[in-house]
Amino acid sequence: MTSTDNTIKPGPWRVALQAQGQEIPFIMEAEEQNGKTVLYLINADERILVDEFHQEGDSLRIRLHIFDADLIAKVDGDKMAGRFTRNDLDYRYSVPFTAEHGNAARFEAKPEPASYTYTGKWEVTFTDPDGKQYPAIGVFEQKDNRVTGTFLTETGDYRYLEGQVEGDELKVSTFDGNHAYLFTAKPTEGDNLSGHFYSGPSHHETWVAKRNENAELANANELTFLKPGYESLEFTFQDLEGKQVSLSDEKYKGKVVLVQLLGSWCPNCMDETQFLAPYYAKNKDRGLEIIGLGFERTKGYEQAVPRLNKMKERFDIEYDLLYAGSADKEAAAQALPALNHVLSFPTTIYIDRQGKVRKIHTGFSGPGTGKYYEEWVADFNKTMDELLAEKI
Repeated sequence: MTSTDNTIKPGPWRVALQAQGQEIPFIMEAEEQNGKTVLYLINADERILVDEFHQEGDSLRIRLHIFDADLIAKVDGDKMAGRFTRNDLDYRYSVPFTAEHGNAARFEAKPEPASYTYTGKWEVTFTDPDGKQYPAIGVFEQKDNRVTGTFLTETGDYRYLEGQVEGDELKVSTFDGNHAYLFTAKPTEGDNLSGHFYSGPSHHETWVAKRNENAELANANELTFLKPGYESLEFTFQDLEGKQVSLSDEKYKGKVVLVQLLGSWCPNCMDETQFLAPYYAKNKDRGLEIIGLGFERTKGYEQAVPRLNKMKERFDIEYDLLYAGSADKEAAAQALPALNHVLSFPTTIYIDRQGKVRKIHTGFSGPGTGKYYEEWVADFNKTMDELLAEKI
């Protein structure tokens, strides 16, 4: 093996992004499939396939799943070093990273024994750099030193978090190919927590929490609604072939239609799409259509189409995907003026066979949330069965 061929050895790699004076670690596993090296980003029970590599000069560009982001690396035997870059933002997003082969310990390989248990449900308040606060629920499961779990907010969840407790200090992280998160915490008086949230190169929030098995967030079905005087939606956007598509088209008449506000850059949208794509394939003959409205972090249609096509291919999406505009909540609300606002990507709008909006769900609690995801699936199936059973 030479230091210039950038061969990635099979097995686990511990990757550490360097940001804000912190390490944001994750595990990446390399394996051979059909004579080709592929990588998996590993967070708790999740394995995200990464299979696009390009040699560029003396570096290897690793395209990260569906996202417009890369690991640009030089590989030298058991070591790797380079930068994680995101290309979907108006500002330069680039942080250095190092990686070590054969190390599967996200944080410390042999941590000090845990002296505090984080298992349970926590009522959480995050405070952003401007002093604005927002509520969340933390759910964690701890076995010895290892901790998994996530935070749920009113606009989505922080997906699969994994880490450990060393002494009484909690450290959990995740990397989905587009977002790098580190959460730390220590207990304070009265079984409360105080901690920090680091996101990418510069974003930092503080958070506090108290144990509360009865903690609840606002009802996700009541946060977004139609303005007075509206019963239905109207829109016309281009599909990925350039054809104008309207909700009033003959294709959708007399059918139950789900309208999914999404972005190829959005991990919660990725989770929802991973559920909706096979659901549509299985149930489309029952009189169902789904329309994905893509709000993208690009400068327009021509740049957005490749991103949406990649998402379509990766998740085997058979339903219609349209380009609806920029990834801005105010722009999305202007594109759909019947809505009081758009709080989150994704937002999912349920439309009955009469063309009337029956339900609007803000955000998404993905599989990393455990029972909350299972409850969403049960509620989704119940709602869809009722709508699909209705006659015109």
